[in-house]
Amino acid sequence: MTEPSRQPMILDGLNAQQRAAVVHGEGPLLIIAGAGTGKTRTLVHRVADLIARGVPPARILLLTFTRRAAAEMLRRVESLLQTLSASPACSVVNRGGQFEQMAADSEELRVDLAPSLDRHAGSLPPGAHRLVWGGTFHATAARLLRIHGPAAGLDPDFTILDRSDSEDLLDVARTELGLSKSKKRFPRKGTCLAIYSHCVNSGRPLEEVLEHHFPWCRDEAKPLKELFRAYGQRKEQAAILDYDDLLLFWRGLLADPLAGAGIRERFDHVLVDEYQDTNRVQADVLRGLRPDGQGLTAVGDDAQSIYAFRAATIRNILDFPTDFPGTEVVKLEQNYRSTQAILSVTNAVIAQASERVPKDLWTQRVGGERPGLATCQDETQQAQYVVNRILQRREEGIALVRQAVLYRASHHSILLEGELARRNVPYVKYGGLKFIESAHVKDLMAFLRLAENPRDVVAGSRLLSLLPGIGPVRARQLMDQLIEAGGRFAIWSEALVPAAAQPLWPPLQRLFARLTASKPIDVPAQIRLVREFYEPILQQRYDHAGPRQRDLEQIEQLASRFPDRQTLLTQMALDPPESTEDDAGPPLLDEDYLILSTIHSAKGLEWDAVYVIHAADGNIPSDMATGSQEEIDEELRLFYVALTRAKHCLDVCHPQRYYHAGRGAFSDRHSYAQRTRFLPKPILHHFQIAEMSARDSSTSPTHEGRCANPATSRQIRSQIQELWS
Repeated sequence: MTEPSRQPMILDGLNAQQRAAVVHGEGPLLIIAGAGTGKTRTLVHRVADLIARGVPPARILLLTFTRRAAAEMLRRVESLLQTLSASPACSVVNRGGQFEQMAADSEELRVDLAPSLDRHAGSLPPGAHRLVWGGTFHATAARLLRIHGPAAGLDPDFTILDRSDSEDLLDVARTELGLSKSKKRFPRKGTCLAIYSHCVNSGRPLEEVLEHHFPWCRDEAKPLKELFRAYGQRKEQAAILDYDDLLLFWRGLLADPLAGAGIRERFDHVLVDEYQDTNRVQADVLRGLRPDGQGLTAVGDDAQSIYAFRAATIRNILDFPTDFPGTEVVKLEQNYRSTQAILSVTNAVIAQASERVPKDLWTQRVGGERPGLATCQDETQQAQYVVNRILQRREEGIALVRQAVLYRASHHSILLEGELARRNVPYVKYGGLKFIESAHVKDLMAFLRLAENPRDVVAGSRLLSLLPGIGPVRARQLMDQLIEAGGRFAIWSEALVPAAAQPLWPPLQRLFARLTASKPIDVPAQIRLVREFYEPILQQRYDHAGPRQRDLEQIEQLASRFPDRQTLLTQMALDPPESTEDDAGPPLLDEDYLILSTIHSAKGLEWDAVYVIHAADGNIPSDMATGSQEEIDEELRLFYVALTRAKHCLDVCHPQRYYHAGRGAFSDRHSYAQRTRFLPKPILHHFQIAEMSARDSSTSPTHEGRCANPATSRQIRSQIQELWS
C-alpha cells in the first residue's frame, strides 16, 4: 500500500475501483477496464505510485501498442510526479537513498534522482519519467535484442524489415522457387506474408490457419512450407529480422537460462496496456518476463478484443487468472464518456457474448436522449437520413468534427460520400498510405540500410535497381559479390556494370565509402549525402518530384533527433510517420469536417454523436466472419466498440434493401437484409425506433424540381388504358 502522506495526492480524483488498482501490491493484477472508464488514468497513477513508493523508474517496463500511447502515459506520469514532489505534504520515497541508474548499455538518460530532489527543493527533475522503459512490444524487443541478442548468437547489427520489405523478400524466394509460374493460382506475396505472420503469432499449424482463415489456399500447404523455409534462410543469411522475428527472438531469449535471467533482472514491474489485443507469442513473452506473475499488471477489456485477424486472442485476457495464480481482478465499471441511455444499449448488446468477464457500465451523468434505430428502405435512404441527422445536430451546436459515421468495411461509405458531396458537407476519411511505404522514402532508407548491414539483400537490390541498366538479376549478382567480400564496398570497383550505369558507379562507391567510414559522420549529414546522389534519380523516375524531395528534407531534419543510423532505421521501421507530402490531397480549407471511419480504426476514439450504418446481417456481422461462434463473438464485440464511441448521441441505421452491382454498374437486382442479429427484439426497447417510408426520401435528387401538381395513379392508369382504346 502507498504511504498515508502520499495517498491524498496520488489517489486524488480516482474512484474506489481505480484506487484499488493503483495501490495494489506486488502480486499479479488484472484490470478489466470497460469502455470509457478511465483506463489510461488508472495506469498512469499506478506507474506514478510505484515510483513514489520507491521503485526505480529504470526497473519499470510499460508495454503499449503504439509509441504515442506510451509517450502520452509517461508525460502524464511526469506531470503527476512533479505535482506530488512539489507538495509540502508529500514526498517521494527513495529506496536506499537514491534511485538505481539505468544500465550502461541503456539508450535512456541516466538520472540520479536523490541529489536532484535536494537541488530542486523536493521536485523531480524534468525528464525523469523517461527512465521508465516505455514503448511497443516490437520496439522494446528490438532494444533488448540489441543488448542481449549477441549472447544467443544474434548479430547485434541486424536490420529490421517493415511489412512491405518482408513481402518483397518473400516474393524473391517465391520467384526463385518457381512458385510464380505455377499452373494453378498461387497466393501473392501479401497473402503469403499474412499467412506466415498468422502462423507464427498464433502458434497454430499452417494447415489449420489455411483451413480457418485462408481456405482458398488450403491446397498450397506444401509449397507454402517450402517458401517459408526459404524465407527464413534468407533472413538469416542477410542478418535481418522482420516484425514477427522481434517477438519470436525475444521469447527465445527469455527461454535461455543466461539471457533470460539477464532480461528478467532488469525489471521489477511490467505493465501491459490493451492486453486483450495480445497474441500468443506476446503472452509467452510476459510469462517469460514474470513467470510467477509478481510485479505484473495487465489492463484491458475483453469486450473490445477485435483483432483476431492479426492473431490476437481473447483467451489471453480471459485466462490471465489461470495463467498467473493469485491474480487480483479489479473491474472498472464507472463510465465517464457516455450517457446512461447509451450504456443501457451497450450493456445489453455485449451481454449476448458467449464468454466474457461480466460487468455493467454505469455513469453518474443524468439525462441524454435514447439512441435512435432507423430502418431505411435502402442504402440511398440511409445516406439521406444520416446526413439529415448530422446537419440537424450541427444546427443544435454539435460541430461536424465532433460527429462520426462508423461502418464495418471501407466500401460501406461510398453512397454516403456521394450524398455528403452533393449537400456540401466536408468530411475526412481515415486511411491512406503510410510515410515509410512511399517509394521515394523506401529508396532513401535502402541506402542507409545497406550501409548499416551490407548483407541486406532487399535494400541492396532495391537501390542497385535504381541505376539505369541494372535489373534484378544483375543487382543480385552485385549483392552476392559484396556479401562474399565480407561487406567491403571496395569490391564493387572491380565490378562490370552496364554502360548506362557507369556514370553513376564511381559516385555510388564514394557515397558508401563515406557512409561506412571508421569515423562516421552524423546522421543528418549521411542523409544529405544520400540525397545529393539520389535526387537526380528521383526526378527521372517519379512524377511530382517536388513534394517527394520535401519528404526527404523532412527526414534529414528528423534525423537530428537520433544518436546514430541504427536507431533511426529501427525507429522508422517500427514507428514511421503517418503520411507524406506526396500523399496529401488538396487542403481542406473548411472550418469544420465530418469523420468517416471503419470501426477498427475508431477504437480508442470518441465523439459527441456517432452514426453506425449498415447494421444489417451480412455487414454486421460480416458474412465472411460467421463460420464459428468465436468469429460471431468477435463481430459482436466489434459492434459494441462502435456503439461505445458515442458520448451524447447515437444512431444505428439498418437498410432493408441492397441493390446488386454487376460489371461495374448498378442494376435493379436487389436483396432484402435482416436487422443485425446483435439487436434482437428484447433489446429494442432501449431505442427510439424510426421506420422510414418512401416519402421520407424527400431529400433525394430524383424528387427535386417535381411539378406543383404531380400526377395521380388514377391519371397514369387512365393514360395507359388509352393506349388500347
